Amino acid sequence: MPPAPATPSPVPTSADVARLAGVSRATVSYVLNNAEAVRISEPTRRKVREAAEELGYVPHAAARSLRAGHTRIVLLPISQVPVGPLYSAFFNELQWALRRLDYTVVQYGSLGLSGDEAARAWAELRPVAVISLGEIALSAHNVATLKRAGARAVITLGPVVVPGAHALGMDQTEVGARAAEHLIGRGHRRIGVVVPEEAGLELFSAPRLAGARSAVTAAAEAGGIDIGIEQLAMSYTEESAAGLAARWRSLGLDAVFAYNDEYAMLLMRALQDEGLRVPEDVAVIGADDLLIGRLLRPRLSTVQIGMPTGDHLASLVDQAVREPSELTQRHDLMTAMALHRDST
Repeated sequence: MPPAPATPSPVPTSADVARLAGVSRATVSYVLNNAEAVRISEPTRRKVREAAEELGYVPHAAARSLRAGHTRIVLLPISQVPVGPLYSAFFNELQWALRRLDYTVVQYGSLGLSGDEAARAWAELRPVAVISLGEIALSAHNVATLKRAGARAVITLGPVVVPGAHALGMDQTEVGARAAEHLIGRGHRRIGVVVPEEAGLELFSAPRLAGARSAVTAAAEAGGIDIGIEQLAMSYTEESAAGLAARWRSLGLDAVFAYNDEYAMLLMRALQDEGLRVPEDVAVIGADDLLIGRLLRPRLSTVQIGMPTGDHLASLVDQAVREPSELTQRHDLMTAMALHRDST
């Protein structure tokens, strides 16, 4: 005969933890929910945590949410585009900072969803806050949907201000403007701007191109000089960079803002393979100030982007959750400064 199936062990409860620790269920709740309003000695806290660990007890998130009237979930839609090391490190830091504030960060795959679809899908999880990266265009109606589902704060990153949502501005036009101003200041008058062909990166590339164009226009009008700017399509592949480098001489350009350091390094190598000297024949500047750009020869000029710390942004989220208001705020979080190195 086949062996009888094992009887599953009963799920441990807070009452079990209380009995093992020799305290009340209320004390267990206060300790495991990190209640700050109740004074409990450290030895008691330690006994409760050790009892919970011994029994394998985990608080029930849904029950805790019902008692508190809201969850501790901060929903962060997963980025659909390769945002690069600088922004990846920033979002990782943000998640750690939110965790230290006792929030649970849930990353949500929203690929292919419209604003209405995304808002409904996110609302099902009853998040206390949503941080939208701007890849999905939200409307005031979408924000209202999330707030009716219990979201105390909806925060958007990017240039578009959505009624009802707090806005965290990261003005990418400043990046393009600082790059172009640097090249113009070095005497260059025929400037190319790389625009990645990868889908989704237009969130960054379009405003960077617009910023470079505005800087060129302002310099031409102020100095009465003829400055040209040309948009250059390139994907993040050796083949695409080599193709652009192969026709560089026919373009008549003497400098390039290559979107960011990664694209700049790729294009610089391809230009050198074509026999073009950097910076004598072509000046190259990137953005993000990655360490590897300083290790190149020639060292890569770049636009250094000043980002807020994850702790700072997490505190803004926490304040918006603790003090919900119909009055929304806009915070400008990013600064940009050109750094001159050997490639320009």
